[in-house]
Amino acid sequence: MTFSWTPHRFSGGALALDVANSVVLRDDPARRIDRFADPAAMDAFCAGASAYGAERDRFGALAPVHDDARSGLVALREAIDAHFRAEIEGTARPDLLADLLEAIAATLRRSGTRAQALDTATARSALMLLAQPQADRLKICPNCRWLFIDRSRNRSRAWCDMAVCGNRVKANRHYRRRRGDPGP
Repeated sequence: MTFSWTPHRFSGGALALDVANSVVLRDDPARRIDRFADPAAMDAFCAGASAYGAERDRFGALAPVHDDARSGLVALREAIDAHFRAEIEGTARPDLLADLLEAIAATLRRSGTRAQALDTATARSALMLLAQPQADRLKICPNCRWLFIDRSRNRSRAWCDMAVCGNRVKANRHYRRRRGDPGP
């Protein structure tokens, strides 16, 4: 099956969140899909993030990760997801923050002068998220469970992408209503 990085895949609002969202159905081990398991998909992510990502102006054209740094990017991705998901759910733990900071430090040490590499830019994006004064803008999409930043004026954004997740939820609700099924 071929896969392409479409604008919907970059609806997190920050490179670090888009990288964390590269795992689809994270909460379902039987159906979980790791888009970075394929090195070609990880490399193609750079072009997608450079074209569609919210921080494309900040980081510019991203370079692929060296082969020996791929596992480090995956470790950084998992630390980003664990820390920010716990923050959003109100279950933040100091050890998750420490894991994230250690993964960021390891990535930055390993990157050397490759400032535009995907792993380095992701580490910098995660640091900016940590320094963000309005952590209450970070949310989890109730449909796909992806992480995203709510940049709406009144903080009312419900889905990572209204055109995809919002429409799915609304269509499902409409379908259930027409059948007389109250649903969850």
